[in-house]
Amino acid sequence: MADDDRVFKALADPTRRFLLDLLFARDGRTLTELESELEMTRFGVMKHLKVLEEANLVISRKSGREKLHFLNPVPIKQIHNRWIDKYTDRQASALADLKAELENPT
Repeated sequence: MADDDRVFKALADPTRRFLLDLLFARDGRTLTELESELEMTRFGVMKHLKVLEEANLVISRKSGREKLHFLNPVPIKQIHNRWIDKYTDRQASALADLKAELENPT
């Protein structure tokens, strides 16, 4: 599966998006901390984290006895650059041109 496909698959699920939001709010959370925010089993949260890790959206690191989870925003930024920027650039340019034309009628 291509990297973009993994990211889109990971982002398609609301639970995984919620986990990313939690990590965005405070990085370096343990499984127990993440699990406490969801109404699902520990195993269910682990499965979602695995999909996020396979998409490289979450990176985990051992710290003593704990495994900490960190958000990796790079794949999301790459998706944004590839799929969103190129579509908004033309509209933003058109709005800037319209603004200039309205402010400086000749």
